[in-house]
Amino acid sequence: MKILQRLIFTLFVCVAFLRFASAQSDIETIKQRIVKELISGEIDDEQVKNLIVSINQNGTWPGINYANVSREGFEHRFHLENMLTLARAFKLPASEYKNSTEVLEIVELALLNWVENDYFCENWWHNQINTPKQLVTLMLLLGDELDNELVEKAQAIIGRANIEAGGARPGGDRIKIAGIQAENCLFLGDDKMFDEVIRVIEGEIKYVEWTGAKYGFGFRKTVGGFENRFPEGRGIQYDNSFHHRVDGVNNTLSYGISYAAAFAEWAAYVHGTSFSFSEEKTEQLIDYFLDGICKTEAFGRVPDPGAKNRSISREGALTPYNAALPEKLLSVSNYRKSELQEIIDIRTKGIKPSLSHATFFWNSEHFSYQRPNWFASVRMYSTRNNNMEQPYNSEGFLNYHRADGTNHISVDADEYVGLAPVMDYQKIPGTTVMQKPKMLENEEVSLQMLGLTDFVGAVTDGKYGAAAFDFRSPHDPLIARKAWFFFEYEYVCMGAGISCKEKELPVVTTLNQCLLKGGVSVLSEGKIVVLNKDERELENVDWIFHNKVGYVFTEPLTVNLKNSTESGSWYRINRQTDSPKDKIELDVFKLWLDHGQCPSEESYQYIVVPATDIESLQNNTSKNNLEILINTPELQAVKQMDLGICQLVFYKAGEIKISENLTLSTDNPGIVMVKFDGEKVNDISVTDPNRELLKFHLSVTSRIEKQGENFVSSWNEKVKRSEIAIDLPQDYYAGSSVTVKL
Repeated sequence: MKILQRLIFTLFVCVAFLRFASAQSDIETIKQRIVKELISGEIDDEQVKNLIVSINQNGTWPGINYANVSREGFEHRFHLENMLTLARAFKLPASEYKNSTEVLEIVELALLNWVENDYFCENWWHNQINTPKQLVTLMLLLGDELDNELVEKAQAIIGRANIEAGGARPGGDRIKIAGIQAENCLFLGDDKMFDEVIRVIEGEIKYVEWTGAKYGFGFRKTVGGFENRFPEGRGIQYDNSFHHRVDGVNNTLSYGISYAAAFAEWAAYVHGTSFSFSEEKTEQLIDYFLDGICKTEAFGRVPDPGAKNRSISREGALTPYNAALPEKLLSVSNYRKSELQEIIDIRTKGIKPSLSHATFFWNSEHFSYQRPNWFASVRMYSTRNNNMEQPYNSEGFLNYHRADGTNHISVDADEYVGLAPVMDYQKIPGTTVMQKPKMLENEEVSLQMLGLTDFVGAVTDGKYGAAAFDFRSPHDPLIARKAWFFFEYEYVCMGAGISCKEKELPVVTTLNQCLLKGGVSVLSEGKIVVLNKDERELENVDWIFHNKVGYVFTEPLTVNLKNSTESGSWYRINRQTDSPKDKIELDVFKLWLDHGQCPSEESYQYIVVPATDIESLQNNTSKNNLEILINTPELQAVKQMDLGICQLVFYKAGEIKISENLTLSTDNPGIVMVKFDGEKVNDISVTDPNRELLKFHLSVTSRIEKQGENFVSSWNEKVKRSEIAIDLPQDYYAGSSVTVKL
């Protein structure tokens, strides 16, 4: 018996030792993977030399304001970056400073200055994320070479990034902070804590309940500051958009990308080790990347400016994305392999996307539409979410109207690059805005506002779609009902019921404001004219053409156009201390409709034809294929004859004749898309923008006697109509579309 017990004990010890040895081996493998990535690329030896010769005796560098620890300042980040530049030079084989004693001494001098002063910023992000991240990177590169006392003092600062820290809120920040702590565990060789933190990172990949799922839910319940440690809508939404905070604002292309990048980075680091992430979590992240991030981008590689918040005020905000994120995902999984490879090829080889999609992110009120040759989007907001991110850190404080039905159009994907410093923020593309003499700033009135109407949404079948916005400005005494109808080669923009109480100020709808590229041609009274640079009012305009995009009017119209130089600066919209103050001048194309002062029940309708040319516009191809059925505050509808598609926005129950022998009516408000062939109805897609119905009730004069999993249709002989009841998505999916095949 004793022999057996000894054997069992010995076996237990051996297994424990093997597990420990395996974990230690995996720890070393992961650490080496990170270090290899940190020292990849090139180093500028001349920059290293300058850092060596310019450092002061007290370990500071000239040109850095060490006194300013404000949210707008904190240039201390450059001190941290300098240390990392030196550390990379010390490690990089190709650098002339590899293993340089002088470099090591300079790093220790700079680090001594930091740990003795413990620079603390008014913005918590630096204290709990950026500073610990830079210091732990320094440890991974040079920690074993540095003075032990310095390393120990740096640990106290690095330790502010931990999964129990105040800033480690669910969503984007928690995964970043956990990543920093995981790197520190690698440096310290703490495999037990490393495993715990890795599981936290893995656990952050999940869908969360939308903060606006019930009116006021998130906004009433939220506790301010770091006391709020509960999700409350932070993270991946069920529509694959991303909310960083509890304001319901779409953060997919800011925090949402860094969130995905952090997970993908760690998925690659731990792949093939005992710390690997589960397939389930990896596949969920890939779904979010392909169906959320990529569909919020033009052509799967360029940020949709309509989805940007305060970051639009930063240089490089619209820089195309590289392939690092999809390459990491592809390196750890074969799930949706061909789609990931296509995104990689789009970003590295410049190929066009094969997928055409119409996507509505119902949790964020954002609509995107992709065709191989063009991209467009619509940004809205409702009682369920706020209009815009707050202008934190004095960034983006002119963004009042950047969600008021914003409609961006991309053909070349660079139409808006660098435009932000010179932009007229009262003429955002697609918006209807009361024109004030001077834009207000956030200290005068809150920029971020909760929407005032429920009826906001879109209908899609995945390929085609329409969006609608019952717009009531939270900033001005202005209302309008705005809708966008998307087809294969064009889309239609409509506005109705445009009314404003302000008697002194005009209201305008902006068709576009983008960089001026080439000439502007106008067809008016049968003549095509190429315009010189100027600002003018044009009468009897049939269409306007600029940079492969045509703006077609259903009847001759008076429009305002400006194609001239605008000036501004980055500091005008971003008050960070390092924001460039130099004057910038850019040639800008700006096109708008003037509804006059104190408009009442005004309307507009126009067709946008992207990826076209003047010859096609002369042939009236798009105009001839479209029929605008109605444009009123109660009902807006468009029919595309070639496709056999009719899209309709019912702001209340109503009826409309689609064709000579086909009439459609609804018993409730909603957005409808019908695919038909003569009198025969093939498909119907519906959505409830108000998010309150269980079923969508409508009728058509076409005879349909059929039922499916989520609908039933029966013929009413008395009224000669098919009465259709369609089950609507509920709970997390309320506001999404449902399509029935008839």
